[in-house]
Order: sequence, then structure tokens, then C-alpha cells
Amino acid sequence: MQNFKEINDAYAAGNYRIATWRKAPTQTTAVGIWFDLSMSPGNPIPNYYAAAPLTFTAIKQSTDYGLPHGGNVSPSVKYLHKLQITPMTVATLAPMAVMVLDYVGYYPFVDMADTVTMSGSTVLPRYTDGEGLQIMAVEVAAQIGGVASFYVTYTNQDGVAGRQSSTCFCNTQVVNGTIINSAAAPTATYPSGPFIPLQVGDTGVRSVETVVWLTGDVGLVSIVLVKPLATIALEPISNSIFSPKEVDFAVQNAGKMPIIPDDAYLNLICLPTGTLSGGQLYGTIETIWS
Repeated sequence: MQNFKEINDAYAAGNYRIATWRKAPTQTTAVGIWFDLSMSPGNPIPNYYAAAPLTFTAIKQSTDYGLPHGGNVSPSVKYLHKLQITPMTVATLAPMAVMVLDYVGYYPFVDMADTVTMSGSTVLPRYTDGEGLQIMAVEVAAQIGGVASFYVTYTNQDGVAGRQSSTCFCNTQVVNGTIINSAAAPTATYPSGPFIPLQVGDTGVRSVETVVWLTGDVGLVSIVLVKPLATIALEPISNSIFSPKEVDFAVQNAGKMPIIPDDAYLNLICLPTGTLSGGQLYGTIETIWS
């Protein structure tokens, strides 16, 4: 869509969907460590990364649900028009950054020891050239938290195998859903965001080949391929913790609304300022297509 007339025409033609969602995390999270809300209870249902160990498993709305954005619309193109989030009941739910991701697939049950080689082939259901895909490591069985370190080898967006990520240092959290490569230890010299830094010059990932643990730990992680779509900042709260935030991407992102492919599995990660346990996030998602 190129202008607001096309947006209005889409609504007039009935080419839109407005749906609600709710996440109710039970995990005791910590400040400054990214957390995967897809593993939390609520609507949509939790995603537990449970599949054949080390074998790539695609994620789709039709089989795994995720944030409800409507059915397939090809040959039309679907856009994320608006997203609204309201933090409820726990003060540490804001300020907080929230990121919308298209979860493309994952390699489950990666042991945090030695060198782990993925099995089988990786068939991407979306973004088949890997352009723009990022890697994150989600804790699915508790580590001790002894500050393990690792890197991954992967095939990049151009089909070049054997590419090597930066070394990542794990945080000390022992909570399932923690993005284990975020908030690195003070001795770490690499970025500590939610995604594993790729080799310089790479802009995407087609597949992951190995996870090499330089310093191990007990526990398991899932290696997840995701496409970042949008980020929302929940504002600081005063007088009340009920402070909704809505982003109209057509207005606030210079008309560049994120594109949602057919059957995409959408969900959220967040960067809390404290524990999420006992809190709830309510919201709406509004999509349009033409």
C-alpha cells in the first residue's frame, strides 16, 4: 500500500481483521533480559518448542496459532496496520520494549554441552532465501547459570555454509522462556540483544548447522529462526499501571507497514524491567490487505 487512500479502500472493501489477544506470564523474569512471551499462557496458546530433537520444525498459524491475523490472502498482500498493548496488574510490566516476530521455525532440545549438530534438512515455510531471518536461543530446560558461552555455524542468505556467529555469553537466569543469549555477563564483549550476532556482512540465515559450546552448562535451548517485524515501547507509568500503547504503523512508520506473509506465526518477545510473574498483557492486532 502506497497511501492512505489505499488503506481506506481496503477497509471499505472489508479487507481487514481486528482481533484481541492476552498473555499472562507466570515466569519470574529479571530486568534487562529478553523473554519469549510465546511460551506464556493466555491467548494465543503457549508454544513449548516440543518436537523431534535437533530437527527443524516449521511454525505456522494454521497449525500453531500465534497472534490472530486472519487467513491467507494471496495474491493480495497483508500488512500489520495497528497493534495495541495494555499492561495490567504488575508495575514491572512497564516501561518495556516489546517486539513482534514472525517465528519461522526452530531446532528443539539443543543440549548445552560440547558441539551439537542439527539433523535433517531445513525447509523454510516463509522467507525461503533466509533474508532478514535472525537466530535466538530460548531456554526450555533450566541451566545452572554458570555463564556458558557458545557460537553457532549456519548457512547465510546467499547459501554460503559454514558461517560463524559471534561468541555469545549466556545470562544466569534459570527461567524457561528466557532468551539465554541476551544480557551477557559483564566480561562479555559482544552485543547482548535478543538475536545472536551474525558474521559480518550477513543479513539473514537459511539454516543452522551446529551449536558449539565453549563453556557448557546443564539445560536445553531451542534455536529459533525469526523475522523481526516491529517494535513497541511501553511508556513509563505514573499514577496508574493501566497505560495502553497503540502504534499505527501507517502513521508512525512513514507508511511502511510490516508485511505479514500467508500463514505466518506471529508472537512477541519483551525486555522487562523486572518480573512478569502475575502480570497480564492485553491487546488488539489489526491487519489489512489489498
